[in-house]
Amino acid sequence: QVQLVESGGGLVQPGSSLRLSCVVSGLALRDYRVGWLRQAPGKKREELFCIGRRGNSRLYADAVSGRFTVSRDNTKNAAYLQMDALNPVDPATYYCALHHTSCPEVSEGFYDYWGQGTQVTVSS
Repeated sequence: QVQLVESGGGLVQPGSSLRLSCVVSGLALRDYRVGWLRQAPGKKREELFCIGRRGNSRLYADAVSGRFTVSRDNTKNAAYLQMDALNPVDPATYYCALHHTSCPEVSEGFYDYWGQGTQVTVSS
């Protein structure tokens, strides 16, 4: 049974940082690309990044450019989303997801497996 468990979300003040983790079980993460996506209430789901099987990443969302970064550790079957300079446009439920192909040049949002999401709230 494949499971993706996100953690690290929470309530923070503007300008703060959070690091989200996505721990995977039931398969070898090295065989999958990892996507990080978010969805705010009443808004469409937005794909932020894809990180390929060898660690190469693609940024899809200009809103997080220069503030968010992604990484992965295949030895731990885990991926990470480092979020700095959080601001009021960032509150959402954040998801990690897996797909067996390489990262596409443009966001497609198609993934085989999804986590349950972790909530991020930014408020002063």
